[in-house]
Amino acid sequence: MTTGAEQDLTAVGDGIHALNAAWSFAGESSVNFDDHVSKSVPFYQAGHDLVEKLSDFFVGPASTVYDLGCSTGALTERLARRHQGRDVRMVGVDREPDMVGLARDRCGGLPGVEIVQADLRDMKWEKADLIVMYYAMQFVPPRWRQEVLDQIYEALNWGGALIIFEKVRGPDARFQDVMTQLYTEYKLSQGYTPDDIVAKSRSLKNVLEPFSTRGNIDLLSRAGFVDYMTVQKYVCFEGFLAIK
Repeated sequence: MTTGAEQDLTAVGDGIHALNAAWSFAGESSVNFDDHVSKSVPFYQAGHDLVEKLSDFFVGPASTVYDLGCSTGALTERLARRHQGRDVRMVGVDREPDMVGLARDRCGGLPGVEIVQADLRDMKWEKADLIVMYYAMQFVPPRWRQEVLDQIYEALNWGGALIIFEKVRGPDARFQDVMTQLYTEYKLSQGYTPDDIVAKSRSLKNVLEPFSTRGNIDLLSRAGFVDYMTVQKYVCFEGFLAIK
């Protein structure tokens, strides 16, 4: 006999299935994550390349770097390899055990890299020169985001930086409609079916909660950041650089 929950388990593309309003990064989502997110987020790999290059301005000998919401450790590995030999401590953090396992497998042979399983609200911070959140804050419940940003600001050394990439909402209903339509067309161009797109959207209800550009800037400002700018933008995806 099939339960209601099992009946609602629906394909969202790339070998991943999800329940309505219950997207999870465990199981098949973690195994297929890299392929799925690279197709789902425009310029995802280009963003990794940009983060690497930006890191040169902030990472020095004996720096500590955090990659928050590191998922499979792909960006953590790239940053660690870029700064290898400089006694840099690289800390990847994720709360999903399956992701942590994959990240540890990927980064296990790299010196100075630690992968930590933790909720961001429970972090024990060390002073850092660079903190990266690559499409991670959008999955933090909105009621906790300011608390997390406040902790990040306090953890940064003066002159250190936060690089944060987020899916963003439009500033009003008309712009949101334009952004939604363009993103739907993008996903269709990547080979996802209309059923895949609808199922993914349903699974992310109350899981992924984007803020607008203004909403993200307000978070940064309330945390204490004065100097910030957009470093990458494509429709409803935006990367910010904030310097303490």
